[in-house]
Amino acid sequence: MANISSPGIGSNLDINGILTQLMAVERQPLQAIMRKEAGLQAQLSAFGSLKSAVSTFQTAVNGVNSAARFRSLSASSADSSVFTATASSAAVVGSYAIKVTQLASNQSVYSGSFANTTDTVGTGTLTLQFGTYDSGGNTFTVNTAKAAQTITIGAANQSLAGVRDAINAAGAGVTATIVNDGGGNRLVLSSNDSGAANGLKITVTDDDGTHTNASGLSQIAYDPTATAGTGKNLTETQAAQNAKIKINGIDIEKSTNTISDAIEGVTLSLLKESATTAVNLSVSRNSAGISAAVKEMVDAYNTLNKALVDLTKYDANTKQAGLLIGDAALRTMQSDLRRTLGSALGTPSGSLSALGQIGVSFQRDGTLTIDSTKLNNAINNNFADLAGLFAATGAASDSLVKFDSSTSTTKPGQYALSVTQIATRGTLAGNAAAGLTITTGVNDTLSLTIDGVDATVTLAAGTYASATALAAEVQTRLNGVSALSSAGNSVAVSQSAGVLTVSSNRYGSASTVALLSGGGSAANDLFGGGSTATAGLDVAGTIDGVSATGTGQYLTAAGGSSAEGLKIQVLGGALGARGTVTATQGFAYQLSQLATGFLASNGSLASRSDGINARIKLNQKQQEALNQRLINIEKRYRAQFTALDTLIARMNQTSNYLTQQLANLPGAGS
Repeated sequence: MANISSPGIGSNLDINGILTQLMAVERQPLQAIMRKEAGLQAQLSAFGSLKSAVSTFQTAVNGVNSAARFRSLSASSADSSVFTATASSAAVVGSYAIKVTQLASNQSVYSGSFANTTDTVGTGTLTLQFGTYDSGGNTFTVNTAKAAQTITIGAANQSLAGVRDAINAAGAGVTATIVNDGGGNRLVLSSNDSGAANGLKITVTDDDGTHTNASGLSQIAYDPTATAGTGKNLTETQAAQNAKIKINGIDIEKSTNTISDAIEGVTLSLLKESATTAVNLSVSRNSAGISAAVKEMVDAYNTLNKALVDLTKYDANTKQAGLLIGDAALRTMQSDLRRTLGSALGTPSGSLSALGQIGVSFQRDGTLTIDSTKLNNAINNNFADLAGLFAATGAASDSLVKFDSSTSTTKPGQYALSVTQIATRGTLAGNAAAGLTITTGVNDTLSLTIDGVDATVTLAAGTYASATALAAEVQTRLNGVSALSSAGNSVAVSQSAGVLTVSSNRYGSASTVALLSGGGSAANDLFGGGSTATAGLDVAGTIDGVSATGTGQYLTAAGGSSAEGLKIQVLGGALGARGTVTATQGFAYQLSQLATGFLASNGSLASRSDGINARIKLNQKQQEALNQRLINIEKRYRAQFTALDTLIARMNQTSNYLTQQLANLPGAGS
């Protein structure tokens, strides 16, 4: 008999329907596990959203964790067309009456007219010097801080355009341009720096043998003390002069129109003269900026708090629970945040220790609010203490000790400071007075190693008027070495009784000045036949009675101590006890540290996420096992029902056969 190929055809049973219903019952445990996975996936997604909210919160509070934001001052000019001003945290609140009697300017001179820019000027050399011209005494005093520079004009660059390009390529502190005034082309020379000491003197050595007349390269000669046409062959359009101002009646003169060293912490940008009328400068507390910073922190907390509440609340109206309701990690987070914000600082750096003192307090719904009246009162009356309430900061009782920074390991507190060594700078000192004459190719090169960087310079030839002038030339040349400036290094060159000393401007054991390969041809004359190199020393001392690590002028508290990570700068002063240093961790800093803990790889959020991921993986393994079991069950059911179908089909066939046979028996029809 042929096999049955379609379930139920032999028995007229709906085997597929029966199997579907049976398997629906069998799949109920699997569906329960799948629903559980969906819930776990939703929780995992919720933790992901919460991590994002915590990260956003930390970014916001980090922006507030800045002492500078709470010490900021604003400076405003009553007439911004005369001058504008900015103020740093070093400024002092107050008002100043300022008169701008003269603006600083750089000198500008121009040549005679040339028909074309390709016209020949002449060949020879141009020596550019800077200095101060006194019209009363008709004298020119060289600016020793700027070395003279000689530019060679040959056949290849003797045109008007060629002279312009040669001057610009020399980088001599002068900008050359060509201006067509309608009647011809004129070479215009302008000193790059403003100020009376930056007036120009251009000495020409003309290949035609005459160096001061108005022909050949001598047309570019400019000696302000000479007579027009005989050495003073350029015309001045703008004099080199200093800015002159009066601040509360005090005369002040500076070389530029940007003045940052007249009023402490204030930078003035002069724009226009106002010789007869004083313009008021007001330096005030930046109340708006401080209020904005406080609001940023409050808003950041309220946003994070809403995310926590939404994930853990139960809505009685909708009978819907938050995805993470009852989660211990979230309860701990909420508790930690509220405890931190509601506590007082253990070691305040000033009169403020609690947020409530500046009007920041909790509402009944758990959000923070700001009382603007209290905040403004705090800004006006406790301005100096606001930074310590929010940021990680500190203060020293000694005026020559400055708080620099602290770390998360620094415990708030007051720590005793003792100094056993003041930081020093590396020096190279001559053994005798320097020779004042420098000759090209004879004794004009100096090679030194400064803070580990090699520097070789060529000094301007000539006989210097004094050891001070020679020291200025050496300093200018060394500080002009790009390798030094790129490394952040520089030197100061001084003289005492004619003896030169080159000092690194860096402090500590990394501060060194030494001769390089014998020092060059100038070393012997500059240092009086010999020199002594002395390396710098790092500051040394103790913080909280424990030896600290000294690097340059900076002392850092040792690991394992309560002050670990506290970094201070010792500018100078006596050896021995130097008072105390107070370290404070303000609220924004503490909140940022909490967020770091929440987001850490071993933090509460990561642990909960890892736990959920593990449960999801276990759930998925259970689903795989159940799916395989269901496949086997369905196979068994299908085999059983197929066998039943076959049996019934056979029985039906036998029944039909018997019916036919019985019908054929004699007398069956009677």
